Amino acid sequence: MRFMIIVKASADSEAGKMPSTELLEAMGKYNEELVNAGVLLAGEGLHPSSRGARVRFHGGERTVVDGPFQETKELIAGFWLIQVKSMDEAIEWVKRAPMLDGDEIEIRRVFEAEDFGAELTPELREQEERLRERVAAA
Repeated sequence: MRFMIIVKASADSEAGKMPSTELLEAMGKYNEELVNAGVLLAGEGLHPSSRGARVRFHGGERTVVDGPFQETKELIAGFWLIQVKSMDEAIEWVKRAPMLDGDEIEIRRVFEAEDFGAELTPELREQEERLRERVAAA
């Protein structure tokens, strides 16, 4: 099972404040543990929402809204994508993350092809597999 580990934004991350050397070292060590265990698929930090944009869809219209966005607690500062056997294992990994007091992490399971049932026709499944192969080869 794949899980997205979502690091919620804080006032500091939204202000563009960079983490300390100590926190970066701890994060590097943690990331090495994830890699050594063979569970890390991806992981990145994100720039503050002031450097981002949102696209809203309504009918045939697309409206672009530039950041920053107000609800800091609803924003994402970074993520890991891991592959583990269960939600419990994902939680155990997250508990070990080097985070600051007040930080919050959300864990969400990533949909797999079989989760879509009959709606994912054989043709759509083949298309999905082809796309994944192309991405892996890139």
